[in-house]
Amino acid sequence: METLLQILKDLHPDVDFETCDTLVDSGILDSFDIITLIAEISSEFDVNIPAEEIIPDNFNSAEALYALIKRLSDED
Repeated sequence: METLLQILKDLHPDVDFETCDTLVDSGILDSFDIITLIAEISSEFDVNIPAEEIIPDNFNSAEALYALIKRLSDED
């Protein structure tokens, strides 16, 4: 989780990613941020996020994103 939080903080240092659960809904993460996140996650966690998983629910919080990474890792 620490690695993911660091990736997120590199994108937006001013956001408290540990408590925010409306990252997409409130516009903190835009489409460019999500593309950047997907690339970073793929590189750092060796996980590919399929298109059908790129939905706001999976990106609205660090916790949801980490759960997605864990779920995709377990499927390998």
